[in-house]
Amino acid sequence: MLIAALLFTLFLRQIDFVQAYPQAPIEQDMFMELPQGIETVHGSSKDHVLQLLSNLYGQKQAGRVWNSYLVDKLEEIGFKPSLVDDCVFYRDNVIFIVYVDDGIFICPEDDKISQAISDIKNVGLDIEDQGNPAYYVGVNIRRQKDGTIELTQRALTDQIIEDCGLNDTSYTKPVPAKVSLHLHAFKDSVPFSEKEFGFSYRSATGKLNYLSQTSRPDIMYATHQIAKYSSDPRREHGEAIIYLVRYLKKTRDLGLKFKPDSTYGFECYCDADFSGNWLKFLAHLDPSTAKSRSGWVVFYAKCPIIWASKLQTQVALSTTEAEYIAMSSALRDVIPVMELLKEMRELGHPVICTKPTVYCKVFEDNSGALELARLPKLRPRTKHINVCYHHFREQVRNGLIKILHVSTEDQTADVLTKPLAQNIFTKHRIAICGA
Repeated sequence: MLIAALLFTLFLRQIDFVQAYPQAPIEQDMFMELPQGIETVHGSSKDHVLQLLSNLYGQKQAGRVWNSYLVDKLEEIGFKPSLVDDCVFYRDNVIFIVYVDDGIFICPEDDKISQAISDIKNVGLDIEDQGNPAYYVGVNIRRQKDGTIELTQRALTDQIIEDCGLNDTSYTKPVPAKVSLHLHAFKDSVPFSEKEFGFSYRSATGKLNYLSQTSRPDIMYATHQIAKYSSDPRREHGEAIIYLVRYLKKTRDLGLKFKPDSTYGFECYCDADFSGNWLKFLAHLDPSTAKSRSGWVVFYAKCPIIWASKLQTQVALSTTEAEYIAMSSALRDVIPVMELLKEMRELGHPVICTKPTVYCKVFEDNSGALELARLPKLRPRTKHINVCYHHFREQVRNGLIKILHVSTEDQTADVLTKPLAQNIFTKHRIAICGA
């Protein structure tokens, strides 16, 4: 949506729902024990309970109750929910995007945004108009003079560096993961010690995970490898976190730079690392080393909107199968966004109307992945592939998705599947992040 606002010079306005959950009425009669330290004049506090009058944070159903209440209020003032994405609402040429208690309006007319905000207040919702978006769901948004938008998370990055005790060191790394080391379970190694490293493994992993999913796709692969062993981390896994954080210190101001190019529509680069972590002597201890890794990044108008690095859920028997599974998984993300843009176009909102193009990396001996997608026929070596991975073939037949070849050197998704040398890593990072 930010990309569309840049391309078509639309107005943006951010709002915040003040104490969102308690604004919704409670769904049913609920009671709670008296908090520790609270006394009652009517006898023992253990014999009394408190009746809840509001939809408080912490209830299992609190989020759902708030969302239902918000949707009802928005429909009351003329907003219609999207049939594709539950977080998107339309009214005339106004688009409203909501994420829990944060919302962004997008519209070519600022007066209509002001009217929508006024209408929301008039139906009893307590909101704060925060003006042009500058900080949304933990991400700093800066519009530059040349029209580009930068998304960064310097505060979170600095917090991670401080948590890991690396504030005072000048020793940094040029890449987020060692090229020479593939993490595995290290069952024979010393368990991770919070006392030795000075930080909580799970806490650091959680922060790195949020950072990688919102503004730093360049650390997605390294973070996923670290997160994989959160249940039983070893010393080597702690050292991998230190290595990654040293890279973050070197690139602490890096984020995403959006400079949309209207000559491009959808592009999806998908790749797979076939059994890249396979270690025969550890197979009995960590069977997941036999699984391949999928990586993909989706661009709209040359700006990244979706990226992922995931271990495949089944063991692929060939590079063709691993690449095909990666392509299928990537298109599960692409197709819903295609449907959302189609819906926006039908409602009269400006979008780029080019067909999405999917680029898939092909190894020298792996033209089979492309042929399997383009020409769906029964083949002895691929007939076992689960039918769920063929879901996108209809779109290929209808010309909505075009499968093209890309060279290994230009396969941007490579950075999401394996550790790379500095020169190759930097090239792909610039292609995704813009810097």
